[in-house]
Amino acid sequence: MPPSTMRAVVLKGNYEVAVEDRPYPKLQKPTDAVLKVSSTALCGSDLHFYRGHLKCPPDFICGHEFVGSIVEKGDGVSKFEIGDKVVVPFYTACQECYYCVRGQASRCAKGELFGNSVPANSIDGGQAEYVRVPLADSTLVKTPKGIPEEMLVLMADIFPTGYFAASRFLKNLPQRDREEFTTVVIGCGPVGLCAITSALTMVKTVYAIDSVQERLDEAEKIGAIPINLNDNPVEKIKAASGGRGADVVLEVVGHTDAFTLAFDMIRPWGQISSVGVHTEQLPLNGLLCYGKNVTMAFGRCPVRSIFEDALEVLVKEQKKVAFLCGKTMSLEDAPQAYKDFEARKVLKIIFKMPGEATGENVADKV
Repeated sequence: MPPSTMRAVVLKGNYEVAVEDRPYPKLQKPTDAVLKVSSTALCGSDLHFYRGHLKCPPDFICGHEFVGSIVEKGDGVSKFEIGDKVVVPFYTACQECYYCVRGQASRCAKGELFGNSVPANSIDGGQAEYVRVPLADSTLVKTPKGIPEEMLVLMADIFPTGYFAASRFLKNLPQRDREEFTTVVIGCGPVGLCAITSALTMVKTVYAIDSVQERLDEAEKIGAIPINLNDNPVEKIKAASGGRGADVVLEVVGHTDAFTLAFDMIRPWGQISSVGVHTEQLPLNGLLCYGKNVTMAFGRCPVRSIFEDALEVLVKEQKKVAFLCGKTMSLEDAPQAYKDFEARKVLKIIFKMPGEATGENVADKV
């Protein structure tokens, strides 16, 4: 018999979360599954609600990055069995609608966001002992071998998002461009570092821009050329590119200043790939866009559509990004973890369930 309650991280208000007893999730449709979560993570996107930048009703269960095993499934779930260990993309997908069949699963007509109440198609999140997963057959992915479970949490969101930012304009470039392109990543948080890792499998040279020296140091270890935000990055990129500007800029911050910087440094006919969650109006000038012939792409990563491609890169490059997982913490310590994460004291936090061992360095498993 399943338990009647579970422990879960819930949003109480701006800058406040708590770990509380919540009802065990029940199957609602034949296509649902219920997972027992084994690892779940704290993501930068969670801070949009924590800080109040995006509104979310109190007592909503947080989190959208998690892995676990199936403990219940509806009669319509045929591709998975009880006990299967799975990774869960942060957005469910039917793989049948107009968008899914075109590789645009982030806009699935039936899709729902975990740990998110904006827009309306959203469901309780994964920072809990158990989670209900709709559209289980077409959303879940069995965990592969050859990579630690805690690192697979990255595949729920941030690694595919970084890969998506890079692959939009860098995948399958001709060899000349792979060698000659000046590629820039603005923002060296976890998504930015995943974008750098992915981009370096596609082009020879990647520049990394951030104002936090520790993040620039990590970007340099991965293989990027670091530039401090306060050290005139536009001029440095122009100098590195023969005066043209960047060929491709990956903007992963989701802030007006970051997007403006991307536009300022992009060359004519250049391409900007933005995966940051922008909550403010962008200062776009139509005449400047026309004059630069710039191509811009925005939006949420279609995780399920690109999952296999992104996973192949993560498995190959896992040693580079294993440090992102840091040390594990108990779900019960979530209030302090949110404070530390918001204050940039840690790059990433992986929660284990109450009663499980914590404090392990995930990188030691790679």
